Amino acid sequence: QVQLVESGGGLVQAGGSLRVSCETSGGTFSDYPMGWFRQAPGKERELVAALSRGGTMTYIAVAVKGRFTISRDNTKNTVYLQMNSLKPEDTAVYYCAARAGGTGVYTNPSQYHYWGQGTQVTVAS
Repeated sequence: QVQLVESGGGLVQAGGSLRVSCETSGGTFSDYPMGWFRQAPGKERELVAALSRGGTMTYIAVAVKGRFTISRDNTKNTVYLQMNSLKPEDTAVYYCAARAGGTGVYTNPSQYHYWGQGTQVTVAS
């Protein structure tokens, strides 16, 4: 059973930074392309960033490009989302997701097989 556990969310002032982490267990982390999604109240879940299993390919959503960075440490079974210059519109529950195989980056939530429980990020204006 693959499990994903996010951590690092919280309350931050606009312009500040946060790093959220997602540690996986129960599978072979290095086989999994990973993604970070977010969902704000009343909105659909949207992709924020995605990363190939080796970490060599990334996708960053236009809304966060230049501010957010995705990375992974396969020795720690962990994927990170570094969020800088945060804006109130970044407020959402952030979810990490793992896909059971594949060599690219994946942008659709339906392409992922495992999900974390989410961590709340709130950006105050």
